[in-house]
Amino acid sequence: MSDEGSGSTPLEEDSALGFFGRLARSFRGAPADRNELLTELRTAQEHELLDADALTMIEGVLQVADMQVRDIMIPRSQMVVLERDADLQTLLKCVVESGHSRFPVFNDSRDEVDGILLAKDLLKPLAERNQDDNSSPLRDLLRKAIYVPESKRLNVLLAEFRASRNHMAIVVDEYGGTAGLVTIEDVLEQIVGEIDDEHDSNEIEHNILEHKNSRYTVKALTTIEEFNDSLGAKLPATEFDTVGGLVMQSLGRLPKRDDVVELDGWEVLVLRADNRRVHLLQVSPAEASAA
Repeated sequence: MSDEGSGSTPLEEDSALGFFGRLARSFRGAPADRNELLTELRTAQEHELLDADALTMIEGVLQVADMQVRDIMIPRSQMVVLERDADLQTLLKCVVESGHSRFPVFNDSRDEVDGILLAKDLLKPLAERNQDDNSSPLRDLLRKAIYVPESKRLNVLLAEFRASRNHMAIVVDEYGGTAGLVTIEDVLEQIVGEIDDEHDSNEIEHNILEHKNSRYTVKALTTIEEFNDSLGAKLPATEFDTVGGLVMQSLGRLPKRDDVVELDGWEVLVLRADNRRVHLLQVSPAEASAA
């Protein structure tokens, strides 16, 4: 009797290999930590089981759980605010020039927030006002302000934003003073990347945000020239034009979250990065970090 009919077909061999592959994966078990999970996800992306954008968003979701409000908030000095008793024309000018949709409203001090104004709420009083009446309509239009501490985790904040249907929160420091503000868009950008609307210019604003204790949040695309001018630093602008480029050069590879490098007396901590580029950095003088 011939042996020709006893051999396995290619389909049967593929099935057997598939079975043993699945069996091996079952014995290997779940990833032991986040780094192993990310490694498996990146391997899946390399095998085209996951596209690059999806991987970036998954990494962003994981990073948001470790980031705090202070890492992304708009500092107090850079907030666009309205005065409660400002006349209507002044209010309208500020709303139109800024292009924002929500504004903190203060009375005498920025530590005393009266509430939040939605720009759309100005439409009705504007349409109904007497032509000679230029008084401030804010007292009856304000919505309750939500306060969060600087140390709140971003994933917790995002859940609170969804539950309360709020899009803006006032950030307070340990003494109860206003430290800045944060919006739901700021949190989502950590997951999906920059979200530009029709009011955003092509230029990146607020590349460098100053915090307490000589600590700064710096966008990786910040030019070395801007960094040096703003912080009085002397980073070399040779092969690379951006701070992120210098970090990559120092590491000799693509930066990952929590990587730390020292650049000419400045300690740089990678806050956010994906498999393609670094996005956000925390920078402080090396001597201050050591202390």
